[in-house]
Amino acid sequence: MAEQGGRVAIVTGASRGAGKGVAVALGREGYTVYVTGRSKAEGDAPLPGTIYRTADEVTEAGGRGIAVACDHADDAQVEKLFQQVADENGGRLDLLVNNATFIHDDLTTAKPFWEKPTNLVKIYDVGLRSSYIASWHAAQLMVPRRSGLMAFISSPGAACYMHGPAYGSQKAAHDKLAFDMAFDLKPFGVSAIALWLGVLKTERTEIAQREHPEEYEKFKGIEEHPEFTGRIIHAVATAPDLAALSGQAFYTSELGIKYGVTDVDGRQPIVFREMLGGPRGWNSGVVY
Repeated sequence: MAEQGGRVAIVTGASRGAGKGVAVALGREGYTVYVTGRSKAEGDAPLPGTIYRTADEVTEAGGRGIAVACDHADDAQVEKLFQQVADENGGRLDLLVNNATFIHDDLTTAKPFWEKPTNLVKIYDVGLRSSYIASWHAAQLMVPRRSGLMAFISSPGAACYMHGPAYGSQKAAHDKLAFDMAFDLKPFGVSAIALWLGVLKTERTEIAQREHPEEYEKFKGIEEHPEFTGRIIHAVATAPDLAALSGQAFYTSELGIKYGVTDVDGRQPIVFREMLGGPRGWNSGVVY
């Protein structure tokens, strides 16, 4: 069980990449972090990393990491995950980070969508639908306690052309999930936000940089460490103005400026708003 008063978080898809960085950063803040994913042993995926290694790093960072093998395409496994969290923490869940995403090897190839495999749309299953299902379960725990935050990992691809229509529409939909869920959650003190990340220095991008150095040259030296995202999420989760942020999408870099949060090396990540655009505003109209 979590220590008395300690925050409890679920970070989905945290074997590696952004999810792992978020989980470890939350560990540094003393969270109990449930680390979910499918990679239980090295070799389970083409990229390095496992849920157990991430959980160990969360604990080493000062929190409590708990690895839970979970395929977020399987609703029964997701339900079991949330039941475990509820049982082990007296029904408490402070933070859900919806990060799990299906990434096809051809996602970032410079081809029109009809020349890419149709199964790129699995990103709607694990990535969009999975976020909806996880948030539904999270609401069952957060609403009765009248507190909590649901964070959706999004991208400037919600506003500009990025990796094609499957990726872009999925990210735009995450922003709308945050907006609409925030509307329903507002009377109960629970918040939802979408976060636009910069270029992260992950296992996947390091491989891409080696294989396509000319395409990634412009990003060299300005990548964000995945823990920066976790630092921002903690800052938002503990911010006195959290309720005012709910329902919106934000660049993590701009939130870093707002809350005085830097990357792990002390840098302030750059803002891509001028290059890639900014989150859209939503209409205040309501139709039931």
